[in-house]
Amino acid sequence: MLIDLLAASTGAFDVETATRAYLDTLQGAAREKSDAYFEGGYWLTLWGALIAIMVDWLILRFRLSAGFRDLGERWFKRAWAVTWFTALLYTVIGWLVTLPWTVYTGFFREKKYDLLDQTFGAWFGEQAIGLAISLVIFPFVIVAIYAVIRHAPKNWWLWGTGVVGAFLAFGMLIAPVYIAPLFNEYTEMEQGPLRDRLVAMAEEYDVPAEHIYVFDQSKQHKRISANVSGIGPTIRISLNDNLLERTTEPEIMAVMGHELGHYVLRHVWWMIGIMLAIFALGLYLASRVAPWLIARHGQRWGVRDLGDPASLPVLGIILSAYFLAATPALNTLIRVNESKADAFGLEAGGEPDGFARVAMRLSEYRKIEPAAWEEFLFFDHPSGRTRVEMAMQWKADNVENPQIVTPLNDFDTEEPTNEPAAEPIMEEPVAQE
Repeated sequence: MLIDLLAASTGAFDVETATRAYLDTLQGAAREKSDAYFEGGYWLTLWGALIAIMVDWLILRFRLSAGFRDLGERWFKRAWAVTWFTALLYTVIGWLVTLPWTVYTGFFREKKYDLLDQTFGAWFGEQAIGLAISLVIFPFVIVAIYAVIRHAPKNWWLWGTGVVGAFLAFGMLIAPVYIAPLFNEYTEMEQGPLRDRLVAMAEEYDVPAEHIYVFDQSKQHKRISANVSGIGPTIRISLNDNLLERTTEPEIMAVMGHELGHYVLRHVWWMIGIMLAIFALGLYLASRVAPWLIARHGQRWGVRDLGDPASLPVLGIILSAYFLAATPALNTLIRVNESKADAFGLEAGGEPDGFARVAMRLSEYRKIEPAAWEEFLFFDHPSGRTRVEMAMQWKADNVENPQIVTPLNDFDTEEPTNEPAAEPIMEEPVAQE
């Protein structure tokens, strides 16, 4: 309290006071709702993994995967076709069995917290599209992995990691052009001062800006989003319409500075490399544990050996347990890169208060002030407090004669506010800019 009075009376800029001015705009029922939603997600991570393990166990227990394989062998002569057919049926059955869980977590829970704007029909239609995409891609990934299991039984896990990496790169190449438009309409951003400013910032850091798209994500939810996606000829900058309609120009520049940071710092490639290393360890463990499980229970399950595509649920159980245990490590790796992109975005955009306001908007569905252990275990992005504090520290270090801004609690506005160079909102007795 004393430091607040000193800051107010002398005009001195204190990072903690400036941070608290933003954090205190989220109070009462709004904060309780945000905390409850995010904290509930802690349990969803655990239950989601347990449900995946249970479904795979049921598929083995009732010899369904063996039945898929037998049916495939009756219809196809080649091993790869049998594997493809087994993986296809495995995907469909897994999707159907877990559908009630998906409906609860993806629709009813999101509706409960006012985070989804779709009808059930529209939402389910997108789930069906996602299933169709999985049925096109996933069986061929499995075909490739089982091919290396059969041809390199001792070190298949290493070759399998390479297979996953190749499919990831292919997905990055085609997703912006062929997959993303299945869910949203992408249109070129209109010419104007805001686009010119975005292009100038992108060109300053050698980010391709021939295409800047706006996509209509408001039909699904109110969350703000942007990205630099694709590789090679498919690289593009995309902003959702929520970002343009719900935020000010300084906020937009802060967000885009962050997204450009991911591209300039090559985070996509770093993350693919790190993720593949983690995946390689998971496959290595599977290569050691799966043969043991099959030796003990394979006859009861109808699974012949690891090269048998009926063993797919065995790999699923091992990898589900592994990735659950690896969640803190995965979250930390992502969070570190997000923090680096935050720092880049502050430098590129030069909008610390815009950055802080965006962090507060994200508090609609992210706990704003978690304990240190929560942020370490469950956050794949820096918390709102961490981000606001970073922005205020940057402001203290880089803005001449910085002033403490006390924003009004207007982060829920849905009115178009993307006016250039919006003035910060302040209240007495804090020194004004």
